[in-house]
Amino acid sequence: MWSDSTNDLSREVRYTSRLDLAPIPITRSDPITQHRRLQLLRRALTDAHAPQRARVAACLMLLYAQPITRLVRLKLEDVIDDADGTFVRLGNPPAPVPEPFAALLIDLAQNHDRQSHTTANVGSPWLFPGRQAGQPLHTRTLATELHDIGIPTTKARTATLRQLVLQSPAPVVAESFGFDQTTTHRHLAEAGGTWNGYTATRVSSGVGPDQ
Repeated sequence: MWSDSTNDLSREVRYTSRLDLAPIPITRSDPITQHRRLQLLRRALTDAHAPQRARVAACLMLLYAQPITRLVRLKLEDVIDDADGTFVRLGNPPAPVPEPFAALLIDLAQNHDRQSHTTANVGSPWLFPGRQAGQPLHTRTLATELHDIGIPTTKARTATLRQLVLQSPAPVVAESFGFDQTTTHRHLAEAGGTWNGYTATRVSSGVGPDQ
């Protein structure tokens, strides 16, 4: 199952290289389509003029549907880089991180002191450190930075979560990315997905949740 998820994420990141980088107008009435989501993802990956932490936060939202409240609580220890690859701990097991986002994420984690803009939070355990010692970045600050680079946060998260539940069973998405199963099943139904029988099929076939 994880190999399928990794391939899906890698294909999405690779696909962004073929998208047009025309200006992307953001309005409240515009739905976020899959194509639009991938446009935003490519911009976050390639726009060197945007703040690095905003780019990383945007990628985490556009790849894993993470809300701002959870993003600011991520710690350096949640970013794993070893011989098996790069992962981010959002649920269980940690989620694979595809390139080129992996390089961007690792660079931020290794140089996160420079983004706190103050010496009061040097050595902070947070991936997104705030200005006050020991505190993460404020949600309003990160929300503003995402808005400034053109990310419609609520609609981007919705589009991403719906894509995730179309690619993998809702219970797997819930466990892997830290969501409640009620939330993932609701988004699956709204997206018109067909994974609803996954749990029942596994139980009836004698396959338990940990197998």
